Amino acid sequence: MLLPSLPEQKDKGKSIGPDGSFYKQPDVILLDEKQWLYIQRRYHISPRELEIVKLVCHGLINGDIAKKLNIKPGTVKAHLRSIFGKTRVRNKITMLLRFMEDASKFFSESSCVVPVAAVNGGTPHQKTTSSGEKLKKE
Repeated sequence: MLLPSLPEQKDKGKSIGPDGSFYKQPDVILLDEKQWLYIQRRYHISPRELEIVKLVCHGLINGDIAKKLNIKPGTVKAHLRSIFGKTRVRNKITMLLRFMEDASKFFSESSCVVPVAAVNGGTPHQKTTSSGEKLKKE
């Protein structure tokens, strides 16, 4: 008697990356170092918390972050809770979106600033009033 063939099950091991994670890191850089520095200063994020946020940004899950930084997964969770509190968000996606939005706003505003000449039209030793008028010598 022949039994009906069962559908082939995919080997779950094939989706595991070389570092043991189930997720492949994206090849996208969301923020550059200057933007990360701005985010760190704006939200008062510690260097370790910044390290964790960057790894989250690369698509790593808590367990993978813990292995990479040689800390416990509970420590990663604690750091993330602290970051969530500082940034007033509830999850990783919202946190990353907030960081991207804040950094893009800040850097787009700062790039639109027109430089103002710091030197007025008078000679260097000539005194002027606060409105820019030249003072006459008496």
